[in-house]
Amino acid sequence: MTVTPMDEAKTASFTLGPPRGKEVAAVLLIHGFTGSPWEVRPLGEALAARGFHVHAIRLPGHGVGPEAMAWVTWRDWERAAEQALKQLEAFPRVFVAGLSMGALLGMLLAARHPQRVSGLALMAPVWKLRPLDGRLLRRLRWLPIAEWTGLWVKKSTTDIEDVAARADAPILPRYPLARLYDLFTIQDHARQVVTQVHCPTLVAAAEQDHVVDFRSVQRLVSALPRARLLTLRRGFHILPRDNDRALLAHEVAGFFDGLAARIPAG
Repeated sequence: MTVTPMDEAKTASFTLGPPRGKEVAAVLLIHGFTGSPWEVRPLGEALAARGFHVHAIRLPGHGVGPEAMAWVTWRDWERAAEQALKQLEAFPRVFVAGLSMGALLGMLLAARHPQRVSGLALMAPVWKLRPLDGRLLRRLRWLPIAEWTGLWVKKSTTDIEDVAARADAPILPRYPLARLYDLFTIQDHARQVVTQVHCPTLVAAAEQDHVVDFRSVQRLVSALPRARLLTLRRGFHILPRDNDRALLAHEVAGFFDGLAARIPAG
């Protein structure tokens, strides 16, 4: 198998904003399935400019090349999110913003650590896949197709409407089908805890998203105890990089600002 490296200067984790003691609050950013911190960097920069301490993690197996995805599972992704939240334990106020699968990981953190996660921003949460083939694979996932075949899924682009941003995106050219099944497992876990997410939540979704079914996001908002929906008229799935990225950053920063003003600094 040919090794396909990615530009790790683009895909690396990052930390921005003021240090402990000078921050408005800390924000943990979590990218999506087969993505990298590149996806959420514009949001991180906007939050840092508003005085937030921002830490964006790179999930195991992501952002370095297809071969790395062969050696991870959903357990590694959930564990990485847990460890990243623990790294922010010195900060009295912590928010989580996740994109796509990262949004589901954020929900799990909020449900499992209600005393630590004070607010959530869920961007294009992958509650239900829009493409028919993805929905069919979810229904057939109990058949060991991935184990029988060792299939890899090819990927040549990403779901961004903005032409310049799409051309600049680091693309993972392929990934094991088994990892898609791991995404389905994280979906299941998030669905099990949806009523346990009690922190204020902003859910952002684009009407033209080609990955996530928009109506499923509306149902998620109805199921979350304290959520409101931000509907974006422009852009596709990778919201922090797409045409309404400025509006998204403004809304997320304002949402977290409002929460921070009501939460004692400890």
